Parts: sequence; C-alpha cells; structure tokens
Amino acid sequence: MRAERSVIYSAGKEMSAPILTFFNNKGGVGKTSLIYHLAWSLADQEKRVIVADLDPQANLTASFLRDEQIEKLWDSAASDKTIYHAVSPIADVRDIKEPYLHEVAPNLSLLPGDIRLSEFEETLSNAWPGALGTSNLYRPMRIISSFWQILQMASKKIEAQIILIDIGPNLGAINRSAVLATDHIAIPLGADLFSLQGLRNLGPTLKRWRVEWKEKVERWNKSQEAKKQEYKNFNLPEGKMQPVGYLCQQYGVRLSRPVQAYDKWVKRIPNVYRSHLLDDQVNSAISVEDDPYCLATVKHYRSLVPMAQEHRKPIFKLTPADGAIGSHANTAQDAQRDFQRLSRTIAEKIGMEI
Repeated sequence: MRAERSVIYSAGKEMSAPILTFFNNKGGVGKTSLIYHLAWSLADQEKRVIVADLDPQANLTASFLRDEQIEKLWDSAASDKTIYHAVSPIADVRDIKEPYLHEVAPNLSLLPGDIRLSEFEETLSNAWPGALGTSNLYRPMRIISSFWQILQMASKKIEAQIILIDIGPNLGAINRSAVLATDHIAIPLGADLFSLQGLRNLGPTLKRWRVEWKEKVERWNKSQEAKKQEYKNFNLPEGKMQPVGYLCQQYGVRLSRPVQAYDKWVKRIPNVYRSHLLDDQVNSAISVEDDPYCLATVKHYRSLVPMAQEHRKPIFKLTPADGAIGSHANTAQDAQRDFQRLSRTIAEKIGMEI
C-alpha cells in the first residue's frame, strides 16, 4: 500500500491543465449543454480536453454516451469505469483509484459520471470538520481533495490541456469538493429571478469555502503528519475557485411573459455579479451585451437541440443526413462560430492559448 501511495501522491505535482467548472446553484440554465459543446469546440481546435461528470445525475455522461454504453459502465460486477468507482474505495478505509477515461473522439476524453456518486456525499460531509482536528488529518484531507487527486491522474494520462467539470445545482459536499479542485468558475444564468438569487448565494459561498479551505491547508502544513516522509509528496489543491465570468441565456418571446419581464432581470445581472462575486459595490449602468464579465449570450437553437441529442453530436456537427437542412444547416454553422468565439474568450480569461 505504501508504494501505491507514493505514486498517487506525486501524480498532481506536474499537473498544469487549468480546471474550469460551470456552476450555479439554480438548475435549468443550460450548463451541461454548454460544457458539452465547448468541449467539442476545444477538441476540434486541437486542444486535449477532459470532461469530468461530477454531477450524480450524470446528464453530461448521457449527452456523450448511449444508454447501452452507460449501462455497461455502471455495471459494478463487470466494470470500474466511472468517477464513483474511482472515489468510493476511500469511503471504505482504502484509497482512491486511478480513473478510467472514455475516449469520445481524438482530443476529447470523458470521465464518466455515476448516479451512485451521491453515496459519497456523506463521506465528504464528515471529512470536512474532521480536517480541523489536531491530529489524524491526513485521511480527511485526502477525502476532501479526492476529486482533485483523481483529476490530476486523469490529466497526466493524456497530457490534458484543459479540464471541464460539470456539477449539480446545489451547495452540498460533493460540489464543495469539486469546486475546491477548480481553478476557474463560469456561471451560466437565465433571465429570471431564480438565476439572480443563485448568483447572490454563490458569491458568499465561494468566499467562505476559500477561507475554510485555506485554514485546513494551513493546519495540515503545520501538523506533525505533514512532516512524515511518507506524506512528503502529498499535494493539495489551492482552492482558487476564481470566477471568470457569466453566460446569459438568450430568452425567447413567450405569450405569457412579455419581453419586458425578461429585460428586468437581465439588466440586473452585471451589478449582481460585481457585488456578490467580486465585492465591487460600484453601481454600473453597463448592459450585459457590453459587460466584459459576460462571456457570451447563449442562443436558443430550438429544434436542433433534440436533433443533436438524438445523434449524440454537438449542434455544429449535424449534417443533412441527420436532418440539418436549409435554415437548420445555417444555424448549425452559426453554432460552430458561436462556440469557437466562446472558447477563445474563455481561453483568454484563463490564460490558455488557442
């Protein structure tokens, strides 16, 4: 066991791939679809991409793989190929396992999700206060940082250039550990009160998590355990969790809700983002369209979305054989340009060359 640990501990030391998580504790804002299309766009631009599905609902995995493929991955009697299989051993007084990466396409690999990941929530919750003790800190710190450790191993496998993480819309223990592993956070928003409230909740939560994680790391570094030879290569995430901006869903006109109702919420986004994520209390009159923190306004692609889901393709890879003809073909081309533009914007924000 000691020899196995020495490999695992040192895995993260050489990792340089930026980790970007899309996160809002309000659901239904198109987060999974954004990650899916951004991953394909980056891979098409010759970037080695890992997409990690850390949402127990596993919707991102379902976007990439068909039900038959997922069933095989989830069959514990025949497989150990999901994030659950990588982290679950540590809940049973063992250690994390090297993760399996499913190659979706050249330059694009998936760390598959698993509904059973929800079973790991309690283990993570219990480890959080355990890391504030005066002794026996290694195990809780190992558990809390397990997602980060696994992502490091995955990155090293393929020499990834970026890792994209999908997590659920909540502030629970799984998401806390996933976000601790994160360098950068992009926040998808809808044009509604609930998205704004989610934004208001997210800012203070990230600040608290940063402070609490810093305290735990400092306590670990001062502990007697940290000085032991067997733990000398045990690395921990910095817990940057740095917001890089938000993405705003483009709204469509509905008979029951006039455009003015959507405008009311959209106009508030720039100031709410600044005050709650950046601690900037300046009351700005800037619009979403002109806001440098707005990464993109995400369009509705309407009937192309179910078409793409049926064929397990991004919208911009749909062909006439798939049903993308006429105006649909033009929209698919527009989508390709939109996501290339988004990938360039994000790359600039996180310091990655495209």
